[in-house]
Amino acid sequence: MGGARRQKFHIRMKKAAGIMVRMDKMRAAVIGVGYLGRFHAQKYAQSAQCRLVAVADTRQEAREAVAAEVGARAVADYRQLLGEVDAVSIVTPTPAHFSIARDFLTAGAHVLVEKPITETPREARELIELAAAGGRTLQVGHLERFNSAILAAEPHLRAPRFVECHRLAPYKERGTDVNVVLDLMIHDIDLVQTIVGVPVLTIDAVGTPVFSDAIDIANARIRFANGCVVNATASRVSLRMERKMRIFEDDVYLSLDLQEKILTLIRKREGAGIPGQLPVQIEEQSLEQGDALKAEIEAFLECSRTGRPPVVSGEDGLAALETAMRITEQVNESLAARGLMEAGLDV
Repeated sequence: MGGARRQKFHIRMKKAAGIMVRMDKMRAAVIGVGYLGRFHAQKYAQSAQCRLVAVADTRQEAREAVAAEVGARAVADYRQLLGEVDAVSIVTPTPAHFSIARDFLTAGAHVLVEKPITETPREARELIELAAAGGRTLQVGHLERFNSAILAAEPHLRAPRFVECHRLAPYKERGTDVNVVLDLMIHDIDLVQTIVGVPVLTIDAVGTPVFSDAIDIANARIRFANGCVVNATASRVSLRMERKMRIFEDDVYLSLDLQEKILTLIRKREGAGIPGQLPVQIEEQSLEQGDALKAEIEAFLECSRTGRPPVVSGEDGLAALETAMRITEQVNESLAARGLMEAGLDV
């Protein structure tokens, strides 16, 4: 083959390869493009692993605005996309998670569903079974797993003895379709269950509604089978945002600021120190803010393409939901008992 012909041949092959790459991109869609769904759509539109085909939302103004922003098709009914996409993010209110995820899994799509995975454990188990039967990825949107402070802390986590979590936020109407345990605390529930790695033994929880009809502030003391104790507080009626976790082990204390992305490690100092000085060594790491949502979606697409297990599986989402529901039940029982006491009745 002559030099000119060879060059033209290579050019044609490169163009063909480029076409093949584009054709091989996963077809993606986002179902529900409210506050968080819009960000999902932006990340898919920027990803080299997929082509954002469409966004779906029952609200015309929302779907058309986001579709125009990301250059995708806008549909009112997600069922129009069944069989037309390979991967979806479901970012609707929680009561709709199950039916939408079920429909897409049945149609052969991979599914990233926002937390909590579903309203009930039974629904979650059905989705897990559907995904397994169809060989599809089911990932749950516990975003904090991709937080740079959590990732930096992982190498130092051995055997936590005590964990303290504070997740505070100002009140917003958005997200009040579920209580604060399922809205905010569930992030920390997923993290500590992953970190501790053994079953929950007992739970003692209290809480109360403040601005909504659901629980707006709650505290739970969770004891695990290995003796580790977690004290978790979540509030959506605070004046400031705070997402902090403190982890105590036998030889190190880790302080994580998940909001500011700061990891502080406090260890016992080796050797003799200066008289009067605390016998500890303090290391502080200010980490890159990163883009946790982008990392979450890229990981989902990669797992969907390769068949690797997702970082946050359906089973993880189910475990977090079950613990969150146990906490909710305890809070509701304590509220009912308090109501009876205030009414002057025996409990």
